Amino acid sequence: MLRISAGTVRDRWPLFAGGLLTVTLGVALVQSSVLVLVSTSEPVIPPGASGRVAEQIREGYVGAATLLGMATPLAMFLAVFIVGSTFAFSVDQRRRELALLRMLGGSRLQLIRLLLGEAFLLGLAGSALGILLGVPATWVQARLLIGIGLLPGDFSARWSTGVLLLSPAVGIGVAVFGVLSAAYRAARVRPLDALRNAPRAARVMTVGRWLWGVSSLALTVMLVTAGHGANLLGALLVAMAVPVFGSIALSALSPLAVPLVGRLLGTVLRAGTLGELAQAGLRDAVRRSASTAAPVIVLVGLLVGLTGALNSLARATGADLERTTAADLVVTSTGAAAARIPRIPGVALASPQSRVEMSVTARHRVDHRSYRQTYHSGITAVDAAAYRRTHRLTLRSGSLDALHGRTVAIGPGLAGEGVRDGAVTARIGPRTLTLRTVARLPEVLENGSDTFLVPRDLIPAEMLAGAPTETLIQVAPGTSPQAVADRIRAAGIGEVHTLRQWADARVAAQQRGTTGIMAVLMGMSGLYAAIAVVNAVVIAGAERRTEFAVARVTGLSRGQVVRMAVIESAAVTLIGLFLGTLVAAAALAGFHPGPGGVRVLSVPWSLLGLLIVASLAVTAVAAALTALAATRSSPTALVTAHE
Repeated sequence: MLRISAGTVRDRWPLFAGGLLTVTLGVALVQSSVLVLVSTSEPVIPPGASGRVAEQIREGYVGAATLLGMATPLAMFLAVFIVGSTFAFSVDQRRRELALLRMLGGSRLQLIRLLLGEAFLLGLAGSALGILLGVPATWVQARLLIGIGLLPGDFSARWSTGVLLLSPAVGIGVAVFGVLSAAYRAARVRPLDALRNAPRAARVMTVGRWLWGVSSLALTVMLVTAGHGANLLGALLVAMAVPVFGSIALSALSPLAVPLVGRLLGTVLRAGTLGELAQAGLRDAVRRSASTAAPVIVLVGLLVGLTGALNSLARATGADLERTTAADLVVTSTGAAAARIPRIPGVALASPQSRVEMSVTARHRVDHRSYRQTYHSGITAVDAAAYRRTHRLTLRSGSLDALHGRTVAIGPGLAGEGVRDGAVTARIGPRTLTLRTVARLPEVLENGSDTFLVPRDLIPAEMLAGAPTETLIQVAPGTSPQAVADRIRAAGIGEVHTLRQWADARVAAQQRGTTGIMAVLMGMSGLYAAIAVVNAVVIAGAERRTEFAVARVTGLSRGQVVRMAVIESAAVTLIGLFLGTLVAAAALAGFHPGPGGVRVLSVPWSLLGLLIVASLAVTAVAAALTALAATRSSPTALVTAHE
């Protein structure tokens, strides 16, 4: 049976080209991700690096591992999805061939073995190519992580011979798992129905499709309902889950959804003869239309939904910063320059916040487990009285009135980390001090917020003078903030921003890593979706030679046939874009009107527009080239030919 599978793959290779490319890319991505992930398990700290630099390097390694942890499962999901859709479509195109095997004595089990054998060979070939492609992919992935600032410039991934076992397991597993559903469906082909070319539309919605589609749709509805009116964390979790389950639901139900939505385009398509023919093809070739629309649904649902969720979180973070900060201006400077700000005319209050080079070792208690941890980043020296007046925060415990001398306050960055109250050990230069905890601040949305607050009188003057400092300024009543900002700039103290500009800049800095993550996911998802769409168009076009020939014999020119195919592909793509947008809208529904009535919903319109243009361009070019290839032969010869 494996020999027959090899012959089928060799003779019908256009049916398997897309699946082979998908498996190859999936293996290469998983292999490179694993190699980079293994290499990030032990951060390399340069000799002589300060505690803060070492901590930042470790955090970057953790961020890189998080990114790889997101990208790898998504790659596996997309690979299985596209291989499965490719085989499902190829099985539908091979109904007569499979029916002949049944009539010649082939059993259902033998058909399953035949298709699984094809998948095994596909996975084996894809694994071999993926291992080779994984070598440069590892370098590219490492450079990408270095480029977005997660890994140091001298990082290099180590080779491991274990991937020679992992990669074939991934490639063969993805191919075989993706083919299982199509193989079992092929085993139920009735030879006489297939040989008589019975209508296929009624058989597209199999039991498996119904189960996957309805269950995923029900789960999506439950998630959207639960996310409506939830807090920000709940809305974010829902927005992360809905694109996955919603895309699966509409992809599985696409044989029903695509013709239904296609009727809405009927008025436009029926305006011309070619459009009417395209609509007829869209309506009758349900499997072909669904196979083209499904990857577009997944692409738009995932990317627009996830990007919108992360952008909405960033917008909520900015709104939270503005809500909790009582200031008109923010000045970025050194500590020495910040000391001159109170003397600027129009400044009513200046609250300097200096990031200082020191360490704090605190005891944690989490789940009945106690341990000590040292922090080097996020330690901020403040003036307690000014800090209280420029921050609208309700403390979880204690009071900032006592923040002077040898004391410390647990900042928002560690509010939920189980840091115990009491004494902590601080190291400032050569000095080691014991500090008493006097307050615990509440959590905020911003990542990388202050870990500890220490009084400015604890820090040596020379250290404060050179420390990076942000000064929150309240201007005097009746004074223009713009006039005060101009005076500060004229004095050469530092950069001046309004509260909104400062909050936006903090959010942008927080989002840089997220932007890199989304760039990776967008590139990977877009490539997979393009492969799937082009593969579906090519397979369908190769099987439509007789259909195109009949159209030409009845009076259409070759150019008109090509335009008809392009119109049909564009219509299917628009339907996929519409359904994918519905999935994304459901994912983002929990952010409107937003927690506490604050508008935080951020729709990535630019990304959506880019996806619309790119999807239409890819499908139009693929459909045109495929139709040109399919109409190269004489239409008379094709119409009179018999299989």
